Amino acid sequence: MEIEILVVPDCPNEKLAADRLRQALDDVGLPEVGFTVRVVADQAEAERIGFTGSPTICVEGRDPFAEAGRAPGLVCRVYRTPEGLAGAPGLDDLRQMLRPSAG
Repeated sequence: MEIEILVVPDCPNEKLAADRLRQALDDVGLPEVGFTVRVVADQAEAERIGFTGSPTICVEGRDPFAEAGRAPGLVCRVYRTPEGLAGAPGLDDLRQMLRPSAG
């Protein structure tokens, strides 16, 4: 399984996203699965890969939290969680997204 966290340079939510993703992987029984962090440094790259904000978690090249109509760009991304708006997907949302891969 290929998982990437895409971020803009110096993203303030990179650590939060990485910590939640690691916890979710462990919780669903995928402790051996790792992920990489990739910096999206310019608008041309953001447009080429469809990057709609930092941080973005991609699984097998797909953004499971994509929202239709969002324009690509080097911006911070906000996620809706049960606790309100956050700088990374909620832990329960990440677990739900990963469960099918856990078998």
